[in-house]
Amino acid sequence: MTPLRLLFLGDIVGRPGRRAVQALLPQLRARFQPHVVVANAENAAGGKGITPAVYEELRDLGIDVLTLGNHVYDQKDLLPAVDHLDRLVIPANLPPEAPGQRWVALDVENQTLVILNLLGRLFTGLYDNPFHTLDRLLEKIPEHAHVLVDFHAETTSEKLAFALDADGRVSAVVGTHTHVQTSDARILPRGTAYITDAGMCGGLDGVIGIRREEAIRRFRTGLPQPFTVEDRRPGVEGVFLTLGDPRHALAVEAFRMEVPAS
Repeated sequence: MTPLRLLFLGDIVGRPGRRAVQALLPQLRARFQPHVVVANAENAAGGKGITPAVYEELRDLGIDVLTLGNHVYDQKDLLPAVDHLDRLVIPANLPPEAPGQRWVALDVENQTLVILNLLGRLFTGLYDNPFHTLDRLLEKIPEHAHVLVDFHAETTSEKLAFALDADGRVSAVVGTHTHVQTSDARILPRGTAYITDAGMCGGLDGVIGIRREEAIRRFRTGLPQPFTVEDRRPGVEGVFLTLGDPRHALAVEAFRMEVPAS
């Protein structure tokens, strides 16, 4: 069985994030030679949500599957189109009435790769329990399939607890949402690859992708503050995964790459 090589890009934030991906994805492809590229795109349109046009733009850049998060429907243009975007994955623990695909299954090197998206509940919203939702989904997914989970959650404790509960039952749990890459990429005891947060793609000189001056002003004053997407020091962060037998990973490596200054 050929090991599957997956490139996962952290949350793409606005136009600067999309431009950073455009500039650096060819180099990442050359370096890692991935079979599949996955990216979290829940901040891809103006910093909140995604539109059909941005979906097509990111697909044209060579991203195979796009996952979302708590800003899933923030862009009104998405709702009428979401059921027709076949490589876009919404969080599976949203209410049953929520439109969109709960997972994407790909045929890669004569193997099945399933990509899931789940939302944590601490400080994010009243969603269905992601632990129980994963249990139900795994009953429907063939045992021979590789399973990658984008767990979009706020707290490190919920992310780690979820990953340990899923250990040995999925191939990888990649944390997203906080936009700050963590240093804990590793293989868990039963074979699942894990990182608490893959990081982000966009202006790395800001505060989680927004202008630092505006974020600092909000924290210093406590007053409402409009946010602007950061465009300084553009770069990409993410993880490279190598999957072996179904539901087991061979390696996980975090990376960061910056667009060279002109």
